[in-house]
Amino acid sequence: MSEKMEEMALVEHLSELRKRIIIVLVVFVGGLIAGLFIAEPIYRYLTETEQAKSFELNAFSFWDGIGIYMKIAALFSLVISVPFIFYQLWAFVKPGLRKNEQKATVRYIPYAFLLFILGIAFGYYIVFPMTLSFTTTITKSMGLQETYGITNYFNFMFNLVLPLALLFELPLIVMFLTKIRILNPLRLKKMRRVAYFGLVFVAVVITPPDFISDFLVAIPLLLLYELSVFLSAIVYRKQLQADMDMESRYIRVDEED
Repeated sequence: MSEKMEEMALVEHLSELRKRIIIVLVVFVGGLIAGLFIAEPIYRYLTETEQAKSFELNAFSFWDGIGIYMKIAALFSLVISVPFIFYQLWAFVKPGLRKNEQKATVRYIPYAFLLFILGIAFGYYIVFPMTLSFTTTITKSMGLQETYGITNYFNFMFNLVLPLALLFELPLIVMFLTKIRILNPLRLKKMRRVAYFGLVFVAVVITPPDFISDFLVAIPLLLLYELSVFLSAIVYRKQLQADMDMESRYIRVDEED
């Protein structure tokens, strides 16, 4: 009987998860459609900068223009979908949280949007120009003729900016996982060496191969991890205090009985 109930509970959880995923996909598609209407002004803004004007961008296939508009629309849709994705995740795990944890975790949703925007800004205004300048300088020093496709330019941009934007969500994700008792600061401290290696590796891969560029990107990523550990510790201490208070209340009730 218990096995049957467990199977029913699993089916209910999977059905709930499927419903949340469908809702997220609907929102993403809606954002994608809206993004197509504003793709052109975003494209104009991105291609009227000094770095874009420093060389001529070309189309090498009939689908390049449409493909770029679709990628811009997809990025726009992702930006507006991030807080909604966090909300659906919160709604999925909400039944397993205490009331105070439900109220605390729902407050993370606006910060998810803010951190994602900060990650995009850091990637686009700092990392992307620095990396683009380095690569074009090397190309010119080799005496090569620069002929870039519009797809090459935007793929290069998005491959730098999007991973950084996602990495900027790290503190919030860690706080959320700590709140639902999957992570804690002790585990994060044990993982510090591995995490540092991974973040430094990401910084080295996405930046020019010189120490200054690696340093300028690696340090913010490491600070993000340390901020995650710090915030996790705050959440964890509050959890321990809440558990102690609840235990003491149970003890008092037992003594009164």
